[in-house]
Amino acid sequence: MKVFVSGATGFIGIQLVKRLVEEGHTVHALYRSETKAELIRQPGVELFKGDILDQSSLEDALEGCDEAYHTAAFAGVWAQDPDRIYRLNVDGAQNVIKIAGRKGVRRVVITSTAGVLGPSEKEAVHESSQAPATFFTHYEASKFRLEQELLGRIATDPEVVLVNPTRVYGPGYLSESNGVTKMIKQYVEGSWRLIPGNGKSSGNYVYVEDVVSGHLLAMEKGKPGERYVLGGENISYLQLFDYIREASGVRKRLFKVPLWIMLITARIMQVLSKITGRPPLIVPELVRKFNHNWIVSSEKAGADLGYQALDAQSGIRQTVQWIQNSQL
Repeated sequence: MKVFVSGATGFIGIQLVKRLVEEGHTVHALYRSETKAELIRQPGVELFKGDILDQSSLEDALEGCDEAYHTAAFAGVWAQDPDRIYRLNVDGAQNVIKIAGRKGVRRVVITSTAGVLGPSEKEAVHESSQAPATFFTHYEASKFRLEQELLGRIATDPEVVLVNPTRVYGPGYLSESNGVTKMIKQYVEGSWRLIPGNGKSSGNYVYVEDVVSGHLLAMEKGKPGERYVLGGENISYLQLFDYIREASGVRKRLFKVPLWIMLITARIMQVLSKITGRPPLIVPELVRKFNHNWIVSSEKAGADLGYQALDAQSGIRQTVQWIQNSQL
């Protein structure tokens, strides 16, 4: 079977391409960077240079495909032109769906984010939770806008299923969307020594191979017009670093940074970024997220798709082993 993958040179995209090839499919991989294309150049992969905002390049890449995965997105938290985030994350996805329908593709699985569910209060958020009134970043807001256009979609030309990964980590390309693994790597190497706030805020961490499996299950079993949270385990920052210490044997002292200090620093970086055009290391919107818990449930994906996820302790152990055994 021929399968289209956008964002094929991203963190999730690379692992998805590899899995599809292992299962005997021919992958039509859309890419922009020649350098990154080398990461997926292998038998079973046909490379198509293009852009999700360029419908003509999508026409070529989707030709002859039976299924499509749209993982491409602007996943950063800062852009000089915020409108570009919406063009890529909303218009780009709609372009893929439009051309896929024109080319006779049966189903498109769209990668969204669990961030659209908002922070949790007393209980875990899930697919049916009430939408938050506002979002912390343009990335989350753009993904929410896209979901509002696709959820409940009854059109079958093509069928569309959404998946919502949480904080993805694991072996793979250290892109901006693989920030958790980059942080683990920096701690193991001795260059990461910070804990945001008191370290007690919780989030959901999911191993990348489980996210890939979730995509495949959504393609096979997902209901059109619905979304499925692909999560792992809910743990605090303190618990996360306990697992990293245990797996690596590295026991560096961590310093808790008050959120008000982080917020001031982020505002200064934001001002400098407007002057220099260089992305800031951290933005105020992210700092404000540390004031909340992000506890998430993947019960629906488990019930409807048969989705299962590795526990955080095991996933982090495998990630640390990969870091220590790799020349990164």
